[in-house]
Amino acid sequence: MAERRRLDLDALSFRVVVGALSTAAVVVLVAPTVIVLLTSLTASASLRFPPDGLSFRWYRALAGAGQLQRAAGNSLYVAVVATAASAVLGTLGALGIARSRSRWARALDALFMSPLLLPALAFGFAALMAFSLAGLRLSWLTLAIGHVVVCAPIVVRTAVAALAQLDPALLESSASLGASRLYTFRRVTLPLISRGIAAGAFLAFMASFDNVPVSLFLSDARTEVLPIHLWQIIETNLDVRAAAASGVLIVFTLLVMLLGERLAGLSRQLR
Repeated sequence: MAERRRLDLDALSFRVVVGALSTAAVVVLVAPTVIVLLTSLTASASLRFPPDGLSFRWYRALAGAGQLQRAAGNSLYVAVVATAASAVLGTLGALGIARSRSRWARALDALFMSPLLLPALAFGFAALMAFSLAGLRLSWLTLAIGHVVVCAPIVVRTAVAALAQLDPALLESSASLGASRLYTFRRVTLPLISRGIAAGAFLAFMASFDNVPVSLFLSDARTEVLPIHLWQIIETNLDVRAAAASGVLIVFTLLVMLLGERLAGLSRQLR
């Protein structure tokens, strides 16, 4: 009886501790988002929390913010290009790594992961120096290359995880029936790992869209992206439109996450 009471007490203590930590984590993650949304609905002319009153005036003001719209368009364009390139390069890299047990494959795996391990500011500065030494001026190309280097490893991770769950017997059966490697990849491998690639592409898109360190060094006046523009707005005059733009981004991210969960089972692919 005493042993059973002790086990029940241990189980209760575990639930209390885990529940408290989970609640604290949710509060830390959700509270800043709620604060930004409430601030974006303020009726006053400056950033203030709690707001004096609620109004959608600053969301309507976004329609006339030409520079902010251009920066958002730049971010969307770069993110789409970087995501497409990262999906292709990341999938090819994952195929080479997952199917090989050689030292070169392990070395390449570590190389692909290095952009995620290095401090983002250090990588952005190093990329700027490399492009300068190569004689390349800052442009859409240099900005996209910097984003691809950062985003491609994300697709590599999710694609490798999807390939690890792929039954090798399926590939062997396809080869035994006379199918070429390209045909097997197109009709067997790619459909089975497509959800893993889609999950990585989603994360790569979000990582590119709100990237600050790389964009800070590799963008110029023509290629200014939304995070940098919002930073400048807050730094100079605390424009409430920055909060409104952040509110739009929060809603957009939630919608994309729901769509990704619906179509690709995003949460299952990231386990």
